[in-house]
Amino acid sequence: MYNWIDKLFNLVPELLLKAKVNSGLTVYLSLFINLVILSILCYLIFLISRKILVSVLNSIASKTKTKFDDFLIANQTPKYIAYLIPFLFIYKSVPVVLTEFVFWDNFFNKIVRIYIVLLWLWTVRSALKALRDYLKQKTKYSDKPIDSYIQVIMIVLWMFGIVTIIFKIFDIGMAALFGTLGAVSAVILLIFRDIILGFVASVQVSLNDMVRIGDWITFDKFGADGDVIEINLATVKVRNFDNTTTTIPTYSLISDSFRNWRGMLDSGGRRIKRHISIKSRSIRFLEENELQDLKKIQLISNFITKRQSEIKIDNLKNDVDKSLIINGRNLTNFGLYREYITEYLKNRPGLNKEMTLMCRQLQPTGQGIPLEIYTFSSDKRWENYEYIMADVFDHIIAAAPFFGLELFELPSQGNQVFTTD
Repeated sequence: MYNWIDKLFNLVPELLLKAKVNSGLTVYLSLFINLVILSILCYLIFLISRKILVSVLNSIASKTKTKFDDFLIANQTPKYIAYLIPFLFIYKSVPVVLTEFVFWDNFFNKIVRIYIVLLWLWTVRSALKALRDYLKQKTKYSDKPIDSYIQVIMIVLWMFGIVTIIFKIFDIGMAALFGTLGAVSAVILLIFRDIILGFVASVQVSLNDMVRIGDWITFDKFGADGDVIEINLATVKVRNFDNTTTTIPTYSLISDSFRNWRGMLDSGGRRIKRHISIKSRSIRFLEENELQDLKKIQLISNFITKRQSEIKIDNLKNDVDKSLIINGRNLTNFGLYREYITEYLKNRPGLNKEMTLMCRQLQPTGQGIPLEIYTFSSDKRWENYEYIMADVFDHIIAAAPFFGLELFELPSQGNQVFTTD
């Protein structure tokens, strides 16, 4: 198949011998001429192959709907293939050109083989990068750690490539090579520790679906609070909400604790969990005339009437002495305030009524009695969520004086007033 190569590069020495050129001079002169011819042919082969490959791929890209061929061109895959073709020609031609120079024939043969292996690796890498870019623009794969998969494949290919190069350089067998690798395995594990840990972490993160590209995560240890923009073998990149970027070791995702907000974003609402503190000395029983005034508040008017009836019946049944308000059952301003907040939340637009919604009293503290609002905003977008939460608490805080309640505030440092309840 390659007889024409032999004929081409043997033609020069034959012509020189026919011209009765000195045999010693013929060897070096034919070597020089053949090297010039080889260089010119390689350059022409490169230009032709690149022209053909680029033209063919451009033609295919313009006629097909898929963008994969466009990504192949963008990642210069045709260029690497175009480099590969002349080097294959060099690989076949060097033994003929250097037939009189055994040492240099062996030396350049190894160099060419090594470069061909490297070109194959670069070609595969560019094709894999094109595949990565193609998959990333697909909605189905946009949240998958494609970079990690590509890096794992490339590590395996580079390992095989390095082993092949070692075979070519030292002319050793596979058994001898793996015997040597076994002896230095501890050193290899130490050198590639981060890569191995990253590979294990990438597999676990992918299989367990712990993190996807686009997820909002909070990782206090690394100061990360934002969206995941890249997952690769060694690191996870997070774009924080202040537009800074935090890089997290992939292995930390399985060795440390972090918060993934995907569940909240996929659910029907975003949680509002915040409290206000009520001064304990402002909590009291309500008189009849005060209840009449509070009935004017539409959200709790029916509740007050119903509860008044129930309390009156219960007190009469138990013959309670109501000359002292503490006796029997009574309504308190704090209890009615909690009922009002609950009804307000049930009637307020923007809150998910199908999820947990409550107003609860927490353990009293030195700063008063905490009253916690626990509900979910239907709108999970940050700006709208903050607006809804602020609007809810604006109303709750403004409503407290109508029930005779006071909110706890720390006195200013210059005007501290010490009182006792």
